[in-house]
Amino acid sequence: MPFMFSIRKMTAIGRTYRHLNRYQRILRVLFKYGFSDLVDMLHIDQYLETGLQMINRKPREMIEKHSRPERLRMAFEELGPTFIKLGQLLSTRPDFVPPEYLEELSRLQDDVPPFPFAEVEEIVFAETGKKPLELFHSFEEQPIAAASIGQVHRAILWDFQEVVVKVQRPDIDQIVAVDLEILAHLSSLMEMYLEELQGHRPTAIVEEFARTLSNELDYSVEISNIQRFARQFEGNKTVYVPRVYRELSTDRILTMENIKGIKSSNIDALRQDGTDLRLVAERGTNLIMEQIFVHGFFHADPHPGNIFILPGNVICFIDFGMMGRITRQNREDFTELLFQVIERNERKVTDIVLKLTNHYEEVDRDALGRDLSEMLDRYLYLPLKEMEAGKILQQLLDLVSRHKIYFKPNLYLMMKAISTVEGVGLMLYPELELIRLAEPFMRKVKADKVSLGRIADETGSTTAEYFELIRELPEEIRAILRQVRQGRMKLEFEHLGLEKLRAVLDQVSNRISFAIVLAALIIGSSVIVHSNIPPRWNDIPIIGLIGFLIAGVMGFWLLISIIRHGRL
Repeated sequence: MPFMFSIRKMTAIGRTYRHLNRYQRILRVLFKYGFSDLVDMLHIDQYLETGLQMINRKPREMIEKHSRPERLRMAFEELGPTFIKLGQLLSTRPDFVPPEYLEELSRLQDDVPPFPFAEVEEIVFAETGKKPLELFHSFEEQPIAAASIGQVHRAILWDFQEVVVKVQRPDIDQIVAVDLEILAHLSSLMEMYLEELQGHRPTAIVEEFARTLSNELDYSVEISNIQRFARQFEGNKTVYVPRVYRELSTDRILTMENIKGIKSSNIDALRQDGTDLRLVAERGTNLIMEQIFVHGFFHADPHPGNIFILPGNVICFIDFGMMGRITRQNREDFTELLFQVIERNERKVTDIVLKLTNHYEEVDRDALGRDLSEMLDRYLYLPLKEMEAGKILQQLLDLVSRHKIYFKPNLYLMMKAISTVEGVGLMLYPELELIRLAEPFMRKVKADKVSLGRIADETGSTTAEYFELIRELPEEIRAILRQVRQGRMKLEFEHLGLEKLRAVLDQVSNRISFAIVLAALIIGSSVIVHSNIPPRWNDIPIIGLIGFLIAGVMGFWLLISIIRHGRL
């Protein structure tokens, strides 16, 4: 059954100890790789008081030889599937992550040891009611690839067609659900304590990540993506879409055609096979441009490992787990932005940038315009063939981030797809001019915007909406008046900015409770000592001594905690 992860903020983790073992495991890895400063800044110890002080905070000497971005990548790889996928998502968010981290996170390795074939059989049987060798003529026990979410096995159908079967890891949804809940808590702490990240809304990024991961864990979504992609290019002989066997697929199993081609990164093999590298580079670029500007549904991860070249210079995309969608309005606005960049019209570029972005503070238009003008000056005298789209987009992303304005998430995916496919194209054919190839698609978008058919459709649609509004207005007014008469109309107020106060109150109440228990322990121990209750040691009751010892440890712990927070 399709599912979506539900993220519950863990603001009360200090009281409930939800997923405490996993939380402490995450903290140990952060300490191990030298991120204890981040843990201190987030004040996590007030939520995980028990046992946190026992964790070793000193990173090993070997780790200190690596840069901070490298250590973050290594920490994510050690923390497993959820964090690997999070790192891959963050590598597409230059608004949130500095450039040196972007490059490092893009290198995250998703190769993990395979799980046993016995578990593969169990999953296949649970999903289909049959064992692998009942569904397939043959099924290789050794996987050809193993990743954090699932692993891939070769198989042969009863009609002797070769296929690959992707099987999801056991209990991966439960593992991811726990990690997402912890990430939701960490992101809320970031918004609370890290001022520089508040405008980026880390909680919104975690929610977006949860949606993305939900889709990736539901193989029926990937099947739908493949079938939609195939319909888009039906009849196009320059692209091949792998066949999916829906009858042999479920939410946790995906069976598709085994593609025998050459990876686009294997230049030597392509040359030996007689591939026209220039033609392939231009075809690949045109295919991405068509996906974005014509269909608004595109492969969001077109790296060399996901692009195979088949005989006849035919291009085949694989791995449709991450797809991007962009509305017609966004396509038109982005097209206009690229045109105005080429035309060096700084005023219009500023207007369109503000239209395509979100901002939570007042934007200094003059400063933004000056910076955009300086950026455009770099390309003023360059011929079109020397203008690399990837570099322009990266500079634009860096610029808007400095002004604390942020492109919408779907636009980041689109820009990453454009930059990635340009990189693949330049690798195949160094003289590739992406902007020249994109120009016909952009001109078509502009032409469609002012076409008579489009204007007529939008006029008719708007008129119909107004008539519908007028028709429904009396009933809506009656419904409101009815609720007022019945006393069911109510106003709700949402208090914002109280998270810090709530955290302080939690800390205060915890310390008061701790102090009360401490005082009770001291008083109780004193009563026992004065009562001379056996067993005794040197005429002093042992139970009373133990009570005083525990009270001393607790008192020292409380004092250290208060001093560490600078609130003695």
